[in-house]
Amino acid sequence: MPLLSRRLLLGTVVCTALPLHLAAQTLTQNAKKSGHLVIIGGAEDRQQDRIILRKFLELSGGPTAKIRFITAASGVPDAVWASYQAVFRDLGALDCEVVPMLTREDASKPNVISQIANADGIFITGGDQTRLMACLWESPAFQALHRAFFVNGACVAGTSAGAAVMSRHMLAQGTPTAAPQKDTVSTDIGLGFVANAIVDQHFSQRHRLSRLLSAIAQRPDLLGVGIDEDTALIIEPNQSIEIAGKGSVTLVDPRRARTNREAIEDGDKLEMLGLQLHVLPAGRRYVLPPLTKARKPSSPFGDALEQLAKPGPMRG
Repeated sequence: MPLLSRRLLLGTVVCTALPLHLAAQTLTQNAKKSGHLVIIGGAEDRQQDRIILRKFLELSGGPTAKIRFITAASGVPDAVWASYQAVFRDLGALDCEVVPMLTREDASKPNVISQIANADGIFITGGDQTRLMACLWESPAFQALHRAFFVNGACVAGTSAGAAVMSRHMLAQGTPTAAPQKDTVSTDIGLGFVANAIVDQHFSQRHRLSRLLSAIAQRPDLLGVGIDEDTALIIEPNQSIEIAGKGSVTLVDPRRARTNREAIEDGDKLEMLGLQLHVLPAGRRYVLPPLTKARKPSSPFGDALEQLAKPGPMRG
């Protein structure tokens, strides 16, 4: 697949830090009412507490849920699957399988489509997000993913490259720089579950703030979301946002900012004035008030959370 592009809340945002057992119980009860997104910054704990992977299993419906893994982003898919298979067996998952999809031809096979469409939880592993989208883009498997999430209420998780593809406008490539620069990153089209943001991962560990700023300078209508390793951004569309794991999620809102992007050359340093930056630590949950036609955001932060929680349109 060629690259397709190269170049909360009228009212108050409610922030609660629920006890883990109550939060897990509540989220499990609501899992089948709407799909959830579990967007992981990579390097999630698979050996000790495994907070994020346990949360994904709970949101998918618990031990009896049909859990399916998509490993098409990886250059070593068999090894990646073996690792996750052992972890989820240890967590008590009874129906956990890998989807046999590594090529674009595989993405049209009936058994692949059926496995995805009927899953309760779908986990997209790391690797290369461009490789993954070359396999999936506008394929029957892509459409099955959307049906699983939007129609059946499946929980869709992605780690590292699997996190990058969650947004419609996907960060494809770009080496972090000391300061944000014009057009030093390239973007492409992702799965589109998150409509109004660009997602970056391994965020603090790989010093990617400048890279994210360079990306949103190209699209100042979109939020920038940077997710630390062993950290997950959990979105219940139009309902709530929760941060799980060990790190933080950095949310950058450029929509009221001014830049000099149009006046400088490629590679020049960007001036970015009026950016809003929010840091959301693990253990916090942000609940949006009920949707009403008259509702207006109570604050710029509330507006940013509402935009982040708004899903993209269903495709297929």
